Amino acid sequence: MDALINALLPLSTPPTAPGWNHADMTELLGNSEREPAAVLVGFREGVQPRLVLTVRTDHLQAHAGQVAFPGGRRDPADGDALTTALRESEEEIGLDRALVTPLGYLDCFETISGFCVTPVVAKIAAEAQLYPAPDEVAEVFEVPLAFLLEPANLRRYTMEFRGHHRPMVEFVHGGHRIWGATAAMLFNLLQRMGRT
Repeated sequence: MDALINALLPLSTPPTAPGWNHADMTELLGNSEREPAAVLVGFREGVQPRLVLTVRTDHLQAHAGQVAFPGGRRDPADGDALTTALRESEEEIGLDRALVTPLGYLDCFETISGFCVTPVVAKIAAEAQLYPAPDEVAEVFEVPLAFLLEPANLRRYTMEFRGHHRPMVEFVHGGHRIWGATAAMLFNLLQRMGRT
């Protein structure tokens, strides 16, 4: 966990837009303003730290059925990315914010759906009880940090999207395909740790 913590941007200096993939997104989306959002990259404490992820329900308008971090659009009342990530995690998986210890940030990431996401990295207490909110989350599952750090588990491929060939990454763990924005943010973590 120490190597992970040392790779983060400090809590005192949250990252700001644009995202690290801004040039790619500008090719696809133009220069339209991205909406602020935040996700919680939460690692449950234990002998083996485990990353908490969700599977979105099939009926959602955006990213239905996909693996995602808990999180979402910043509300005007939130004030900052940390508040957004904690509020959304409480709403989506019942995570008590008193059991979360924020550690730092990853670089902002822009999504094809027009958001600029701030990933908040945190420790989640081992005893935290997580319950999926049935209207948004079909399942909550965990992936060992050690699995993500194993180079053989990072798969690279190219995807054609709107006439552009885009390099992509994914992880497959326990029948779950972790791809898209979620995998890209994890790739940013590995880059910051010098593990790519």
